This record gives sequence, C-alpha cells and structure tokens, in this order.
Amino acid sequence: MQALLSYDQSPPLAAPFRFFLTAPVFGILAGLLLLASGPDLFASRWTPAALALTHLMTAGFMLQVMLGALLQILPVVAGANVERPLRVASAVHLTITIGTLLLVAAFLSFAPLLFNLAALLLGVGVLVFVGAAVRALSGVASTGYTIAGLKWSLVGLAVTVGIGVLLCLALGFSLNVPLLTLADVHLGWGFFAWATVLLAAVGYVVVPMFQITPAYPEWFARFFAGTLVLLVVLWSLAELAASVADSALAATGMARAALLLGALLVALAALFALVTLAIQRRSRRARFDATQHLWRGAMLSMLAAGLLWLAAMSVPRIGEWPGWPVLCGVLLVFGGFSSVIVGMLYKIVPFLIWLDLQNRGQRRLIAPNMKKIIAERAMGGQMLAHFAAAILVVFAALWPELLSYPAGLALIVSHAWLLRNLLAALSVYRAHGAKIDSLFAGEHAQ
Repeated sequence: MQALLSYDQSPPLAAPFRFFLTAPVFGILAGLLLLASGPDLFASRWTPAALALTHLMTAGFMLQVMLGALLQILPVVAGANVERPLRVASAVHLTITIGTLLLVAAFLSFAPLLFNLAALLLGVGVLVFVGAAVRALSGVASTGYTIAGLKWSLVGLAVTVGIGVLLCLALGFSLNVPLLTLADVHLGWGFFAWATVLLAAVGYVVVPMFQITPAYPEWFARFFAGTLVLLVVLWSLAELAASVADSALAATGMARAALLLGALLVALAALFALVTLAIQRRSRRARFDATQHLWRGAMLSMLAAGLLWLAAMSVPRIGEWPGWPVLCGVLLVFGGFSSVIVGMLYKIVPFLIWLDLQNRGQRRLIAPNMKKIIAERAMGGQMLAHFAAAILVVFAALWPELLSYPAGLALIVSHAWLLRNLLAALSVYRAHGAKIDSLFAGEHAQ
C-alpha cells in the first residue's frame, strides 16, 4: 500500500488543518450542551437536545475531520488532485461550520427559518466538496480497493446529506413526508454508506502503514464497500415501502424484509470490526500506542452497538425499552467513530507536519521527529480522557440522573485536551518553519 502513496501531491497544510482544529470545538460544544440539558437529553433519541447533540458530533466533529482528511487522502492515496484545494477548503469549511451551528440552533428552537438556512449551507458546502472530489476522481481508475471505497463513500455522503436537507426543508416548510422513516434512512446512510465505508477505505492504507500490521484480507476488501452500499439501498427501499404500504399485509412484509436487510448490514459492519481487530493482533509493534488503543476501543464499541441492535430486534423486552436507541447511538458515535477519528488525528497530523517541514528544509534542516510534534505522554493522557468521556456518556444513557453532568464535563475536558494537542503540534510546525525561513534568508543575504 505504501508504495502507492504520492506525498509530493499533498495540498497545502492550511487546507485540512482548518477542519482538524475546528472539530474539537464542536466536541466542547457537545459537552456544554449536555451540561445545560442534563438528564432530560437521554429521555429519547427524539428530544431536541438529543438531536442537537447528535449533530454536533456527526455534522460537527466527525464531518469536519473526515472532509479535512479526504482533502489530503484524495491526492496522496488516489492521485486525485483537487483543483484549488485552499479555495475549496475555505468554502466548504465556512459553509458546513455555520450550517451545523444553525442546525443545532434549529433543533433546540424548532425555528423553521433556521432549518431552511441550515439546509442551504450544509447542502451547498457538501455539494461543493463532492463536486470537487468527483472531478478529481473522474480520471482515476478504481485500481485499488481504497480508491473504489473512496468513490463509494462519496456516494454515501451525497445521499446522507441529501436526505438530511430534505428533512430540514420538511421541518422548515411543514412538508408532508414520512419524517421518522426518513430520519432512520438518513441515519443508516450516514453510519454505514458514508462513515463505515470511508473508515474501511482509509483503514486499508493507514492501519498497515501506521500500526505495522498485515494488509486487510483481499477477499474482504474486494467486496466490502460495494456490498455495504447495495445493502443500504435495499434496506432503505424496504423501510420506505413499509411506511407507505396500502395494506397491513404489505407493510408487514416490507418491515420483515427491512429487518433482515438491517441485520445483514449490522453483520457486515461487525465483520469489518472483527477483521480489524484480527489484523491488529498481528501488529509488529512491541507495544500498542495511543492510536492502536483508540482503534481497538472503537471496534469493540461498534461490536457492542451491533449486538445491542440485534438484541433489541430479537428480544421483546429489550426492544420495548425506549432507551436502547440512545444507547446504541452513543456507542457508535462516542465510543466508535469518535475514537477512530481521534486516533487518526494522532497519526495524520504529526505525519503531515513532519512531511511538510522535511520538504521545506530541503535536507538542510531536518524536521523534528513525529513523536516530538505531539508528545506520546500528551496523546496518552488525552486518550484516557477520551475513553473516560465515552464510558461516562454510555453509562449516562443508562443512569442519566447520576452521570449526565460528569459526562458533560468529561466531554469538555477530552475535546479541549485534543484541541490543545493539535495546537501544540501547530506551534512546533510554526517554530521549525521559522528556523527554516531564517536559514534560507541568511543564505540569500550572503
């Protein structure tokens, strides 16, 4: 895999970094919202505070990092150069940041105008990004599983945001659409066809490269992305058909089909987690670093969410408990995807800074070791804070009266620490860059 990487095609650091530095701010806002809302947030997945918290983490924290990472990954991994990356990054970052804030305010106030403005900004921002990415990838053949997965993930992103825009407009203009079913479909596309497909596509490269593991099995990488997206399409059609069926018999049949397809989706995502854990066990590292622990925690959390979903579908007592969707979502968002994202940042950010400084130094001034760009102790401490926050949020879904406020505080601490670590890396970059500039300026003066 590593031989396929084209580091000389990296975009300017300012393109991805604006996303990386913004993401923890949304995590801090999520903690503040949890403190302000308290136990009531966990009463249902449909409470205004729960919807706002979900989108602070998904459209805020997760989307920021994923789009920033894609700006870097597309040219380096796929050889797909985004035209004018700084201009694209500026436009996308501004629109999705303001759009997410408006969406959160809309859920908390249910003001129709805010839903409409959020739909406009998020729709435009993602459309600009997908358009730029599609143009970049248009001449790139799907010669590897990573490139094919990246293409599928863009389809997942476009559909996810498209459904989200429709939901916002439905709330803003009081449109007659099956809101609850569309919300479920929106969630399914977001978690499976967008986030999981992208995670797998990127994982095929970064897990073996950074965690020193064997490659993902070819039999798995070959079929995973396309099969997962196909299952999401079939499941979505079954869900929508069940919601609009004319007869009870037809609705029951479609609901059963949707349940079966949903179980296959969960099983396939669980297979990805199991394969990842299996190759991690074969890592040649003497001991796991923070990134490997975060990936392992994420995979275990995703497996727990899948088991909970299957239990809710098969055990009436669990399925009738109103808190299980909240717990399942918390496991996925806070324990699963957020853990992976933090782990990815701790490899991508030091590597990009080291690479940029190495190129700028032209072998005249060696870039600092990646372990000095973000200290291992700082990463390890923040990792523990992250896991503590994730565990507290998970148990707050079970005992909200007792743990809501500690969970909110822990979220603030975890994401503030993450932001501090990223800013420290940026400080190293600027300090070493100043030395490089001074060295060459002195030579030119002579």
